[in-house]
Amino acid sequence: MVSSLNHGLIAKRLAGKVAIITGGASGIGASTARLFQKHGANVVIADIQDDLGHAISQDLGPNVNYTHCDVTNDDDVRKTVNHAVATHGSLDIMFNNAGFAGSIYPSIAEMEKEKFEKVLSINVVGAFLGAKHAARVMVPARKGSILFTSSIVSVLCVSPMHAYTASKHAVVGLAKSLGVELGEFGIRVNCISPHGVATPMMKKIFGVEEEGCEDMVARAANLKGVVLKAEDIANAALFLASDESKYVSGLNMVVDGGFSTVNPSLNMVLDQGKA
Repeated sequence: MVSSLNHGLIAKRLAGKVAIITGGASGIGASTARLFQKHGANVVIADIQDDLGHAISQDLGPNVNYTHCDVTNDDDVRKTVNHAVATHGSLDIMFNNAGFAGSIYPSIAEMEKEKFEKVLSINVVGAFLGAKHAARVMVPARKGSILFTSSIVSVLCVSPMHAYTASKHAVVGLAKSLGVELGEFGIRVNCISPHGVATPMMKKIFGVEEEGCEDMVARAANLKGVVLKAEDIANAALFLASDESKYVSGLNMVVDGGFSTVNPSLNMVLDQGKA
């Protein structure tokens, strides 16, 4: 009986913690909201997708609520952090997950300045604002975990997505720089860089449905026999948000099944030569 009770307590890895997840109404953010709630966290979903946000908060129950938040709007982000503290009494986890990919351009010459700036505004400025307002309440408490969703393109380039690639490199740099400053106050700062996950954003980029996305990634993958899901990235976020990673900071956790360690070009040329 005691063993069973202890197991139940251990399972709640975020018991009593308060988390904000930007972009939490769909994709990786929604999966993370579900997992955080399962592990005992009070979760604030921050997004601009109001219908989806309200639906998931109602589905998950009273310790999950939704607030409209445009991450590029300083006042929206400030109000979201204030809302979390006013509602739950603190802020322990800030997951800056909201992102925007833009379009794939065959050439830099075809990319419009306004579209380039939009990607950076959401991915970099949005991440900066989330960290800024989280730090405002975490520094006095001298504790907290700030997370960012970066991407596999922070460590390699897979297509001419210049704005997205630049933005995700910037997010990793921002996380490392913040880790230096905020470590003095007991605040950990980390990134997660996923390989291709069949999220609504990825499906829109490539114009295929979920099965098509997963098949495309699986064929290119280094690690065979498994398919990367949004839930896998949520599990990485859970580890980095929990006390299990209490001495992990400044990390860009690449979740790619070893894809970024392999350059297939030589094998492709050799296979062509055998044909």
